[in-house]
Amino acid sequence: MAGTLPDYDIRSIFSGNLRFYRKKNKLSQMALSIRAGLAHNFVNDIEKGKKWVSPETIGKLGIVLGIEPYRFFLLNPSDGRRTKRLHVYLDELYEHFNTALGDIKESYLGEKP
Repeated sequence: MAGTLPDYDIRSIFSGNLRFYRKKNKLSQMALSIRAGLAHNFVNDIEKGKKWVSPETIGKLGIVLGIEPYRFFLLNPSDGRRTKRLHVYLDELYEHFNTALGDIKESYLGEKP
């Protein structure tokens, strides 16, 4: 159907990216679990796609691996060009959002940005 997103398995994307970034950082599952304060079998189950994670756990994993949490959901994390384009897009979106928010505050609340 036109205008719909492709049917992606988010759990598989997440687990594959977790494995990718863990290996890129040269960490074992045990080392990652210790640094993130998680049980080793939990990290293993996440990478196997058996368990899902809370936003807090995504944040912990991102901190340990030195990445922004959204990177766990990219289709091809090793493609630096796509990641760079995404950063440019997100920066631009953030700038437009802040401009719009400033306009709204000025219009409705009388606040100057």
